[in-house]
Amino acid sequence: MHNTHLPGHIAFIMDGNGRWAEQRGLSRLEGHHAGVEKIREIVRTLDRRGVRHVTVYAFSTENWSRPPDEVSGLLQLLEKIIGDEARELHKNGIRLRHLGRLEGLSTGLKQAIADVVEMTRHNSGMMLCFALNYGGRGEIVDAVRRLLAERVSPLDVDESLFRQYLYTSGLPDVDLVIRTGGEFRISNFLLWQAAYSEYYFTPALWPDFCEKELDKALKEYGQRQRRFGGLPGGEQPLCPRNSSRGPDGESLK
Repeated sequence: MHNTHLPGHIAFIMDGNGRWAEQRGLSRLEGHHAGVEKIREIVRTLDRRGVRHVTVYAFSTENWSRPPDEVSGLLQLLEKIIGDEARELHKNGIRLRHLGRLEGLSTGLKQAIADVVEMTRHNSGMMLCFALNYGGRGEIVDAVRRLLAERVSPLDVDESLFRQYLYTSGLPDVDLVIRTGGEFRISNFLLWQAAYSEYYFTPALWPDFCEKELDKALKEYGQRQRRFGGLPGGEQPLCPRNSSRGPDGESLK
C-alpha cells in the first residue's frame, strides 16, 4: 500500500500479548516474546514506507504492579532485545531514543539503553522511540520539576517552552495513535504529544497486528480531516502539528 497521506509520527499502544499467549496455552512471557518480534516487523515495514518517527509503548510505570515474575521476565527480554538489535538498527540508519524514567531499571538495562542511544545518535533515518518505564502524567510532573529546579519565571512559561522540558523535546507531535487489543483508552500515554492525534483502535491483538491491519489503520487515517480545533479549510494553527517540523519550526528531516 502506498498512502499519499502517511502520518509522520505514529505511536503504538501494543495491547494483547498476554491474551494472545493464553489463547494458545502459552505463558504470558511467551506472548511478550511474540510481541517483540512484531515490533521488529512493523518498524521495518514503516521504515520502508518512509515514516520518519515511531514510538512504541514498551513498559508503563503502571506495569510495575503486574506479577513480579512477569515484570522481571519482560524487562530482561527488553534488555536482551535492545542489545541484540542495536547493530542492525544502526546499520539501517535508525535512531533510537528512550522516553521515560531510568530510576528503578536494572543496571544492565540502563546500560543497554545508553549504549544503543549513543550508537545511533547521529543516524539520519527513522527515529524509533521506546517508551520504557513511561507514564504521561509522570512526564508532565518531571517537566514541572525541571522548570522549578531551574527557577524559570512563570511569565516565561508557555507551550513552546514547556514542551522543551518533556521527554520528547525536539520531536514532532504524534499524528496517529494505534491501539491494538480491543480496548478504547489511552492508558496514560503521550498525554501532551497526542492532544491533536488521530486515534485508531483495532480488536487485533498485538502479535496478530500484521501489515494488512496496518494498511487498514493508514487508510482510515488518510480519509480523516485534521482540523486542530478549527473549521475545514480554515487557517492552520500557529504551531502546526505536522511531523516534518519540530515545535520551534526547525526541520526534522
